[in-house]
Amino acid sequence: MKRSGGTDAQKRRAGERAADAVSDGDVVGLGTGSTAAAAIQALGRRIDSGLDVRAIPTSHQSRALASKAGLPLLTLGEATPDLAIDGADRIAIPDHDGPPALIKGGGAAHAREKLVDTAADRFLVVADPTKLVDRLDAAVPVEVLPDAVPVVERRLSALDGDPTLRAAERKDGPVVTDNGNLVIDCAFGSIDDPESLAADLSALPGVLDHGLFVGLADAVYVGTDDGVDIYRPGD
Repeated sequence: MKRSGGTDAQKRRAGERAADAVSDGDVVGLGTGSTAAAAIQALGRRIDSGLDVRAIPTSHQSRALASKAGLPLLTLGEATPDLAIDGADRIAIPDHDGPPALIKGGGAAHAREKLVDTAADRFLVVADPTKLVDRLDAAVPVEVLPDAVPVVERRLSALDGDPTLRAAERKDGPVVTDNGNLVIDCAFGSIDDPESLAADLSALPGVLDHGLFVGLADAVYVGTDDGVDIYRPGD
């Protein structure tokens, strides 16, 4: 697939189009990142126009944005989302009508995102064209219990991965997730079988969750320079 530079306008178009899929009375899961933020802002404007919607955020960031936009907030203990809107770091859409495979976790919120996205009746992915790839080949974020890091690193290496503990950018030490865990970014090269790798990662003791989202997305909204391309498996 051809990749072009992602712009704020492309992200805004994708987020706004996905926000249009939210109906009056819905509970919506809110992802983390710049394109999901565009959807949150669009929902806030729709609330100002009378939309009745409640939201379940997936991170401190999305919670703060949703609160500022005026969205009433819930937890998964209080409601089940009708749909979730979330971004992705990489998206591979197969040439046939199979489900897309995603890599998420650039913001280290993938464990909570996967929990909310899978709980929702529908999961809508929003992105700009730079996120589209022919095959997943970026490092996969793996959220790990702090004490389990050395063991998980060895087991990731045994899966032919190249693990690197994610370091914080503005402080000494590693990135700490909202759950109090650490993140290992593990490079596997070209991922030929994302579903099999996802199962292997989920089976590792000490791993809370990983950034491979396989067969979960019901639609992908890609903002372009002049509109939004929508991919739905089976269309």
